[in-house]
Amino acid sequence: MSSARRVVLTKSGPLSGVPATLPGVEVFRGIPYGAPTAGAHRFRPALPPQPWEGVRVADTFGDIAPQDADTALPQSEDCLNLNVWTPADASPDDRRAVLVWIHGGRFLFGAGSEPVYDGSRLAAKGLVVVTLNYRTGVLGFLATPELSAESPHRASGNIGLLDIITALHWVRDTIGAFGGDPTRVTIAGQSSGAACVLDLVYSPLARGLFHGAIAESAALYPKDPSISTLAPSHRTLEHAESDGRAFAKARGAETPAQLRALPLRTLIEGSSGNDPRIRAGHPPPLFRPVVDGHVLPRTYWQTLTEGAQADVPMLIGGNKDESGVRLSPDTTVARYEQAAQQKFGDLAGEYLRLYPATTDLEAGEQANAFVRDTLRVSHHLWALAWGSTAKSPAYTYFWTHVPPGEAGAERGAHHGSEIPYVFGTLGAAGLPYNTEDVRINEVLSSYVVNFAATGDPNGSGLPRWNPAAADAPVIHEIGARWGRLDIAEPAKADFIRRYFDRQQPW
Repeated sequence: MSSARRVVLTKSGPLSGVPATLPGVEVFRGIPYGAPTAGAHRFRPALPPQPWEGVRVADTFGDIAPQDADTALPQSEDCLNLNVWTPADASPDDRRAVLVWIHGGRFLFGAGSEPVYDGSRLAAKGLVVVTLNYRTGVLGFLATPELSAESPHRASGNIGLLDIITALHWVRDTIGAFGGDPTRVTIAGQSSGAACVLDLVYSPLARGLFHGAIAESAALYPKDPSISTLAPSHRTLEHAESDGRAFAKARGAETPAQLRALPLRTLIEGSSGNDPRIRAGHPPPLFRPVVDGHVLPRTYWQTLTEGAQADVPMLIGGNKDESGVRLSPDTTVARYEQAAQQKFGDLAGEYLRLYPATTDLEAGEQANAFVRDTLRVSHHLWALAWGSTAKSPAYTYFWTHVPPGEAGAERGAHHGSEIPYVFGTLGAAGLPYNTEDVRINEVLSSYVVNFAATGDPNGSGLPRWNPAAADAPVIHEIGARWGRLDIAEPAKADFIRRYFDRQQPW
């Protein structure tokens, strides 16, 4: 029997994998980690997967979570499945480091089977890679008073996070059979997937299930007001229950039984709207995690200041042009100054001295410069807040490489543009990547592999990456160049800190 047909034993039954996209790597697709979630199981924590007889050939990705979006991927409430990439010659004695990737998509969309998340190249570099599906949108994050009342914890709204925790239990109990080391598991994700990573770091229910964490484009300082417009802006249980009850009532359901009896399309359609309570900027989705007292007992600020997080090595950062290159033709000096008065109040004069604009073009450039400075300062302050109560290091980064193609030309080093370089899936988007892109992938993926293996991204031949420190206001630039980068000019960094200190923490 070839290595591609080896049999791996799990609690649910035996599995065989198939060759992955690279020689010497095997993939096991669509492995159930939980039972179907329809009917009486809707809005309830996952049950164990149904066992099977005989060897299951894991050659097909499982259904993705139902979502209010057009997609060619099969969707159903039988969506609790995961995928494993591992070296074809891996054995239970190998104990390789494990990377568990949590997909993004505003808590509403996405799937672990997206081609950009193919784990072949990282597995070829020695990791065991896991991607997974979890309940998203209304199915994953609906809270109502009635759903809370039927819970032994008097909480609802975080079923999607509980799904991921269930998957991590599966990894702890099973990944050794694939050559993985259950004592060296790193969770990683981008955007709302990174917000899930942070929520798991903050949740006592996930304690001990992972040993390092990578959060791409989500770990902002809890006093950074930009959180309010992003998916990581958690909800209170009171607001989540009230909004959820109104959502359910509009669909003719007032009890959990009626919610579970609703046709799936009736429940899903129109569920991807924004939170009407947040009117500034680009509001976050209505359905997203909840500080429920159970999965998330505390706010982000309370968790960090009280030292209630999992004390594991962290790698966090963001991209130079997260929200795109802000050079709108509608930007004028007058509008720029008016926006500064509205945003900063009595600090507006200082802001305009630090970020002056005398032409419309300068106004757009200065607005963009402030966003970039704020992002770097926010990441640095998050790391310092982390370090005030945790012993493990926090490594921060700033991604600056502009990818080829139309998106790069229009949006710069935009949100999510680093993902193909992390996974080595440069061909997945069909963009004209060149040898420099391949080199960037090699460096960045090596950092990721080292961090997953040891909790430290550094390794032979790589530019030195120091953990965040209070006496070094720098961040590690990755992509266009590699090395230390000031978070901002000292006067600007001080202004941003003082502006943050005036804000209500998340």
